[in-house]
This record gives sequence, structure tokens and C-alpha cells, in this order.
Amino acid sequence: MRVGFAGLGRMGQHMARNLASAGFDLVLWNRTQAVAKTLAEQVGCATANTPRDLAERCDIVITMLSDDAASETVHLGSDGLFFGAHAKHFIEMGTMSPDHIADLVANAPLGANVVDAPVSGATQAAADAQLLIMAGCTSDAVQPLMPVFNAMGRKVITLDTSGAGAVMKLAVNAMIHGINQTLAEAMTLTQALGIAPDRAFDVIEASAACAPMLKYRRALYLDEAANDVTFTVALAQKDMALAADLARANGVAMPQGAATLSVLTKAMAQGFQNRDMAAILNFMREGNT
Repeated sequence: MRVGFAGLGRMGQHMARNLASAGFDLVLWNRTQAVAKTLAEQVGCATANTPRDLAERCDIVITMLSDDAASETVHLGSDGLFFGAHAKHFIEMGTMSPDHIADLVANAPLGANVVDAPVSGATQAAADAQLLIMAGCTSDAVQPLMPVFNAMGRKVITLDTSGAGAVMKLAVNAMIHGINQTLAEAMTLTQALGIAPDRAFDVIEASAACAPMLKYRRALYLDEAANDVTFTVALAQKDMALAADLARANGVAMPQGAATLSVLTKAMAQGFQNRDMAAILNFMREGNT
């Protein structure tokens, strides 16, 4: 089974490494070709010149792309994946809108299978092959894909219908970004009243309010500048905008989500877009609302 991987960002590079470590015959493509070539040299695999070339050479193609627009270009653009004649399974693992997934399904090559399978977990979870995979397909349909999923994740949950993985990912990320915002507010409040940030975080981490993401992101919250970016404010804002659009289209109220989106949008306008989402704590400390 030859596997193609397109989209070698912070998450994608780790995921591709794990596929190579699991012994898959791997082919890489990235918009910046130097990134693909460097990783291919490190893990001992091939590269493709275009997405079409990737699909023509592989049985399964995995994409880990940033947004709907990037995914549309890679799949449907000139020399896109869907013009390749060989691949029969296309797995989109980035955070996309369910409408985009529906477009991919509608435009897929005859006989090809499109599965939305976004993931939950930060870059360390990707590196450790500990991602949660939310697959928009049935348990029967996922079986041919399980070898590649098992190389990248700790658990696969099937959600029966196409696009359901995308919906679930937006719901999970809405919670994550809400927790991020609430943590920023709580830490700003305690610091204003004289409690040292590390001590405040000790209490939060030991309390019933602590989510797993707070534990593995502790260093970023306490010293954002000293740590590598793992997930940008721009991506968080994109996620929340997609969730808000989905809620609005389906008549669902998300007042907390709207408040979180508002803060992220304001942070973007003030130059925080490329900083880690933990920077929302500093944004709030500066008196922004």
C-alpha cells in the first residue's frame, strides 16, 4: 500500500514521520517543495512534483491542510489530486467546514472514496502518534484505512456519515478555544489581585477545572515567548468562524462561541495572528476586551 501525504505543516510533518516509521511506502508533497524534500531525505521516502502526481502514484492520499481554500486548491486546482488516475481513498485530516467536505465528495473521481478524518491533539500528540481521529464514515468503511490511522493515532471514532468528522472537530475546537479564553481571563484576574502566575496555574492545574490541554500547554501560558508556536491565533479564529457559520446556518445559538470569536478577531487585528493561541493571555493582560 503506497500512501501519499500532502500538507507538511507543524502537525503534518509528525504524522508523515509516523507513517514512514510504520513502514509505509510513502510519497510526500508540500506547497513549499523544499520542506517535502528535506523530510523525504530524513525518513527515506519519495516526493511528488504536484498533487496530481501524488494521486497518480499512491493508493491512499492523506491531506493535512489549513483551511477550505487550501484544500480546494490541492484537490480541485490545476494538477490537483482529483486529476490523478490511481488513488482510491482521499482522507482530509485538516479542520474543514462540512460544506467543503460535501464539495469534495461531489467532485471526487469516479469510484474514489473521500473521508473527513480530522484529529484532536497538539503537536506533541502528533509526534507521539497519540491523536484522536474523528472519521466521517461507518465502522465498515473505515477498515481499509485503519492501518494508516493506527500509525498516527491512539483512537479512531467513526461518526457514520460524511461530514460528521468535520462537524465534530469544530465542536471540539469550539470547546478548546473557549477553555483557552476562560483560562486567560482567570489568570489575568488572579494576577491583578497579586497571585503569581505559576502559583495560580498550580491551583488551576490541580482543580476540577483543569482540561488535559492546560497541562500540556502550561509552559506556553507561563512563558509564551520562550516556547515554540504550536497552534496560532489565526487558526483558532478560523476554527471559531467556521463553528459560528455552522451554528448560524442551523439555527443553533452559541453565545460563548461568539464571545470567543470576538476576542480572537480583535487579537488578530492587533497583530497576534501568528502567535500561539496562548498569547490570548497576554492580549487580556494588556487590557483588551
